[in-house]
Amino acid sequence: MLEIPVLTYHDGITKARQILRDDRFREIYVTGVKKDLLGYIDITDALRVTATKSNVTVEGFVKEAAIAGPDTSIENVVKSMREFSMDSAVIVDPCRHILGGVLLSDLFPVIISRNELSGRVCTCMSTKIATADPNDTLQQVYAKIVESGFTSFPVIRKQRLVGLISRRDLIRSGGVRSALAQNSTKTVGEMMTKEVISIHGGALLSEAARLMVENDVSRLPVVEGDSMVGIVDRHDILAGLA
Repeated sequence: MLEIPVLTYHDGITKARQILRDDRFREIYVTGVKKDLLGYIDITDALRVTATKSNVTVEGFVKEAAIAGPDTSIENVVKSMREFSMDSAVIVDPCRHILGGVLLSDLFPVIISRNELSGRVCTCMSTKIATADPNDTLQQVYAKIVESGFTSFPVIRKQRLVGLISRRDLIRSGGVRSALAQNSTKTVGEMMTKEVISIHGGALLSEAARLMVENDVSRLPVVEGDSMVGIVDRHDILAGLA
């Protein structure tokens, strides 16, 4: 358990966006009048309001969160994260006062080291892939992120994987605000991560998990030859637990 950022329901969405620039956090928990947990907001919510200054508060974006108690097992906490499709869980007392939080990135190595993984990547990967083109403008990829809620997009040129663009890339650089305000022609190809770690569909899930842990990444594009056929993330890997 670690200390996590917490907002009150009347805090501004721009404050949330500032906090979410920290690489460590993708979600922020929100409390009510009695400092009790109301839920959480995530990076996609923060991206929906692009103005540098805004009166919009986080209250209208709050969603139900994965919660646990201090004595909850790691396996059950991770199960709750999977159910809510979250990358963290909040630890609360009986009055729903926040004690701290845990991150899937921290628990993932523990889970896969003490539980058996069965199956191959092709059985757990997602084949519904939203992609970006290197020539897409930031406005175009921004619209895709907000509409889909996906955390990142593989970048494809002539059916080949050439990079990865994430919503954190956009927030951290401030690229969204400047691009929308100035009608910028800056492209995905200029901002994407070009060194992408990928995996074959026939690989064991244990191999995919090892690559994620060793390289500290949350997802891997799945390739067959020169073509991308799917994507596998931590939640997909956890589906293969015995």
